[in-house]
Amino acid sequence: MNMQSNLASQNHASAVEWQTATGLIPYPLAVSTMEQRVAEIRDGAADELVWLVEHPALYTSGTSARLEDLLTPDRFPVYNTGRGGQYTYHGPGQRVAYAMIDLRKRGQDLRAYVRALEAWVIDALGQFNIQGERRDGRVGIWVDRGNGREDKVAAIGVRVRSWITYHGISINLTPNLEHFSGIVPCGIVEDGLGVTSLNDLGVQASMDEFDTVLRNSFRAIFG
Repeated sequence: MNMQSNLASQNHASAVEWQTATGLIPYPLAVSTMEQRVAEIRDGAADELVWLVEHPALYTSGTSARLEDLLTPDRFPVYNTGRGGQYTYHGPGQRVAYAMIDLRKRGQDLRAYVRALEAWVIDALGQFNIQGERRDGRVGIWVDRGNGREDKVAAIGVRVRSWITYHGISINLTPNLEHFSGIVPCGIVEDGLGVTSLNDLGVQASMDEFDTVLRNSFRAIFG
């Protein structure tokens, strides 16, 4: 499937705005900001937006989250959210890219959009010689560590309102991986499955360096 041609905007006059937040953005502020922008895009008052943020340490629960997967409920703040998926962790050293994309202009195909998000992450990781891979039945992007071990390096969670997307992707650059131990991340319970980061994989990349690659890879996938 050619994601670039399928999801490229049919309105060539439109633009995708990019913003990079400074500091650690509280999760409720991020959600309210996204919801406001989604409404503006829906009404034709704003362009599509990719918003790059970092959060303080916190857990979020998606629509498929199971209470028993929250192992230490008093460790960090926990936020219920309408995105798909289960429990995930956000914190310093993790790049979160919130994508507010108008699928009315891009084919109204949610499955193709999620595949494009996956392709975006895989392409960006490839620029750092990391082979990110999809896995059937497992959301996110995975790295084969050998000897039957696979670790998740990026999470994906999407919500759609009036065919405008929000939430998006998170990629582990240098987070404290021990913080993931307070949850069953994304419902991962099988032996040999875990969580990793660029730093854990031996790749040293600053947030600015990774942001530049993310932007270029976005263009390659979405046009």
